[in-house]
Amino acid sequence: MAFRFKTASLIFVAVVSLYFGNWGYQYFLSDTAPSADLLGLSSGGYYEGDVHCAVKGSDAFKIAYVSIALDGKPLVSKFKVNRKQFEHPFIIPTKNMPNGKHALKVEVANGTYAQKKAEYDYDFYVDNTPLQAAFVKQELDYKVLQGRTLHLQFQTNKEIKEAKVHALNNEFDCFPESKNSAIYECFIPVSCEESPNEYMLKVELVDRVGSTVQLDNKFQVIAYPFKKQTINVSPEKVEQEKEVSLSAAQFEKDFKELLVQSPREKLWQGSFIAPLDVTGVSTDFGTIRTSQEKGRYVHSGIDLLSLPKSVIWAPQDGVVKLKERYVYSGNTIVMDHGFGIFSMFFHLDSFANVAVGQKLKKGDPIGKLGKTGYASGYHLHWEMRIGNNPIDPMQWTKAGF
Repeated sequence: MAFRFKTASLIFVAVVSLYFGNWGYQYFLSDTAPSADLLGLSSGGYYEGDVHCAVKGSDAFKIAYVSIALDGKPLVSKFKVNRKQFEHPFIIPTKNMPNGKHALKVEVANGTYAQKKAEYDYDFYVDNTPLQAAFVKQELDYKVLQGRTLHLQFQTNKEIKEAKVHALNNEFDCFPESKNSAIYECFIPVSCEESPNEYMLKVELVDRVGSTVQLDNKFQVIAYPFKKQTINVSPEKVEQEKEVSLSAAQFEKDFKELLVQSPREKLWQGSFIAPLDVTGVSTDFGTIRTSQEKGRYVHSGIDLLSLPKSVIWAPQDGVVKLKERYVYSGNTIVMDHGFGIFSMFFHLDSFANVAVGQKLKKGDPIGKLGKTGYASGYHLHWEMRIGNNPIDPMQWTKAGF
């Protein structure tokens, strides 16, 4: 019996010594700061109304207190915790705060002798303004010709997170007309084959706090009398081009890769200009062509005439994304204007001193007028695409478009 008592006493003493030894080490010697997370609010986020948050933290010894300051003023002042783990809820009443940027500071201290602290800073934004939007044009409907672009504009009462237009069974991005502008715009391509009819469009807007607004309208696609044309390019020239050029299928593959990479940023401002001194037009956009090599197809650009080997320049600001030779388009330059809007220049005689990835300004030279590729004479095939949809580029040169 005495032996059992003595053994139990020794075990008890060992456990107490171990406990207080560890406690003493943690209390006096631990150099580890506590950790904490903020729930319900993210740095850089936008919020409205009452924002329900919580500070959740832990410490190997124990948390002594937590303090929270909003814009430098105490919101929670040294709230006592005295536990290893805790979760403290609180509310940020943004209805009583001005719209704009605010700062939240969280301080957590442990209960050690050194009272180690961890501090966290969060910037966030308050937006309690109800989202409003309206079309810039007040007409009940819009009209657009086959093969052209429907340019849609609407105005908002504040900066928004995103807006998309749903039309023609597709979704199109909207973006500010210019930096910090309250006017947003969208360019909707209408193919040459689109049936003349009345169509509905829907604009869905989302602001920074997640509130939504929807605008509805309709537009008409008007029939356009596209011309017809038969062309002949000698088989010998086609074979010569195949020997020195990449395939047409490779061009489309390369272009689809560019679409994915197109920046979600508008790289240009204002109207486009014609990319050369035009002396004539040999083939209009949308002309229905027939040829021995390609069969029947829709001409997806406009063929512009000028003096042989005359200078070709950028019709707007953008980035050179492709500089290559292909069997049908010959020496080819492709420029990206942002948001999936591209300009293409085919049949160049030679390239200017430009490189892929180079930013060009409106009017910068890109090459010389030629007849490389599937071409029987000197001309420039100028093509524009929104996404992978060809549209008439000359419309973009019109004042007020």
